[in-house]
Amino acid sequence: MQISSRFTVALHIFTCVDTFKGEYKITSDFLASSINTNPVIIRNILTKLKNAGLITVARGTGGITLTRPLSDISFYDVYQAIEPVENGELFHFHEAPNPNCTVGKNIHGLLDGKLKSIQSAMENEMKKYTLSDLHTGMQELLKKEA
Repeated sequence: MQISSRFTVALHIFTCVDTFKGEYKITSDFLASSINTNPVIIRNILTKLKNAGLITVARGTGGITLTRPLSDISFYDVYQAIEPVENGELFHFHEAPNPNCTVGKNIHGLLDGKLKSIQSAMENEMKKYTLSDLHTGMQELLKKEA
């Protein structure tokens, strides 16, 4: 299991929007150059963020606006927008363990609670971090560069 790079690309997008607002026209091409990826990938991610209600996008002008303050958008919100889990379950269990096997008939009972606990821990940790943390961290890095 691996969370795709779309999640970190989305965080990169939010950081660019925050860092360069008012200074540059933030377009998918601009973002793609910062992220070093294809603008189509950026547009697909922007669509997911827009559909999740995290941003609005003004076509043609490159106007990307957050719908909430940075402190009100958690990493979990971004994760949910970009990497929605199927049926609310992070771990996809193999379809049909053998009910005639001692392990097969008991594997769900053995693992289900543990896997749910792991998923909850990850989600709760993601809820602790917000886009405001990225803003603060970027400001600190820029001060060191100056």
